[in-house]
Amino acid sequence: MIPTDALFAQLLAAMPLEMTQQEIFEHVFDDPLLASSFVVNIALAGFTILAIVYLGRNLTDPRVKLIAISTMLISVVSISSYTGLTSGLTLSFIEMPAGHAEEGNEVLTMWGRYLTWTFSTPFILLSLGLIAGSNWTKIGTSIAFTIAMCVTGLAAALTTSSLLMRWWWFAISSIFFLVIVYIIFAEWTSDAAATGTSDIFNTLKWLTVIGWFGYPILWALGVEGFALLEVGLTSWGYSILDIITKYIVTLLIMLYLVKEGDAITGGLSYGSTRPTSDAAPADD
Repeated sequence: MIPTDALFAQLLAAMPLEMTQQEIFEHVFDDPLLASSFVVNIALAGFTILAIVYLGRNLTDPRVKLIAISTMLISVVSISSYTGLTSGLTLSFIEMPAGHAEEGNEVLTMWGRYLTWTFSTPFILLSLGLIAGSNWTKIGTSIAFTIAMCVTGLAAALTTSSLLMRWWWFAISSIFFLVIVYIIFAEWTSDAAATGTSDIFNTLKWLTVIGWFGYPILWALGVEGFALLEVGLTSWGYSILDIITKYIVTLLIMLYLVKEGDAITGGLSYGSTRPTSDAAPADD
């Protein structure tokens, strides 16, 4: 019979110990593919911020400046979030539930990416909605659904109690995503035609939506879904999609604002909380 203290020692040895942040940091840089997927995005986000500052230095129209600031905040969120991933702050190892391809194994979960998407996609949609000339109801609705999409996607990534619940969260997130796609294609496409910004909006629309469809596909193929792709490849897939839907889209928007800003002008009173000088006086 094994003594109680010896048995306890064996159990302790068999139990996986939670990795410290330093150990996760070292794990990231032990995988050059994973580490480079983070570092490259930090560099590109920083470059994009500087490019926006330079390109937008002479913008004066309030609506145009709001779009420019919104695009800058996309990269501000990205550089902060990718720094969190690189440092190991927003990475964790979780044990996959029964039925998963990695059942019982602890796998790296990049939950910090969901923070990036939660805070950056609203600014992408704000920019697109303003370029389309849409109203605040449609813009606000799209932002609400994108936050819901990202939060439920995070729930799918972190749920370990049941494989079914992981995919159920994924399904809910995908439904919210389709609502956003409807707004962009059905509502904002029509608004852009009326505003006269169809050319640039259609380009941005296709880059954004096609890129966004890649995220759930990667989730399904990656370690969080069917585990057909290793973590490093999955991370680079996400990073490439971020490069397209964030930095490339941002630079296209800024170039358009510089050359064709008059098409989406809001006038000097745009966003003002004070009545304009030509407003009709209130009745006594």
